[in-house]
Amino acid sequence: MTKELEDRLTRLEETVYFQEQALRELNDALVRQQAQLDEAERLLEATRERLRLLTRAMEDDGGEDTGPPPHYL
Repeated sequence: MTKELEDRLTRLEETVYFQEQALRELNDALVRQQAQLDEAERLLEATRERLRLLTRAMEDDGGEDTGPPPHYL
């Protein structure tokens, strides 16, 4: 094999190595981002459920405060 071909092969191997490294880093970042997204979705659903419960509680009370504030009692 000629020196030129060896140099070319070496450059290609280096390129492949760095591309594989970049792919691993991108995959790791994507995994972290998905975990963050999953957590955000979990928190959003918990917030929605709490809002549903609070809305239902307000509707059950009639939504009107007919008495004086509690600190006046």
